[in-house]
Amino acid sequence: MGTVIDITRDFPENFDTNIKITEVGLKSASTRYTGMVYEWIIHSMHGSYIDFPGHIKETDNSERADNFPHERLYRVPCSVIRLNRKSGSGAVTGKDLEKAFGGIPDTPALLINALGKKEPDEVEERSVYLDDSALDWIIASGVRMTVSDIYESRALHGVFLRLFRAGISTVCEPRGLRRIKDSRVFLTVLFQKIPVVTQLPCRLIVETMNG
Repeated sequence: MGTVIDITRDFPENFDTNIKITEVGLKSASTRYTGMVYEWIIHSMHGSYIDFPGHIKETDNSERADNFPHERLYRVPCSVIRLNRKSGSGAVTGKDLEKAFGGIPDTPALLINALGKKEPDEVEERSVYLDDSALDWIIASGVRMTVSDIYESRALHGVFLRLFRAGISTVCEPRGLRRIKDSRVFLTVLFQKIPVVTQLPCRLIVETMNG
């Protein structure tokens, strides 16, 4: 087993204010204790989260959290692209991605660290983004899932619409991508099998291939 890295974004600091805790007393002739039961309201974009194509109504392919194939979530071979783009630096192109990776990915998943050591909330929102040529390149590579610290532009030019039309699921708001040094890793995306939903919080685990 290689080095394991958690790249999940934390939930908002005020999230625990929404949690209702019920104490349930349990006892028998031989023991007594108190179970803690929790109720909460959760937003589908809390922390890191995954979008299936059905997150956009027009690209719904019937994949849901409860029927998404587990083999596309657990230890999926994943190519890693590293850039070091500054806040406000604009479009990342297909040529940028191919040059940074040194070729074309041949894995089912793709991880893009466009912001180098910076986190997404340390740059101006949507001031670095994937342009149409980058989307062409990603789609042509055949990947089925992307994890990225950038996606859409301020102009809303249709990044998610195009990826979803190609059947590519997207994972948004990862953190700590700078810790990943390898060009190929295993990616695991964890979440509960909740019916109906096409977007929900998830946990992201990266495992290096070489130990």
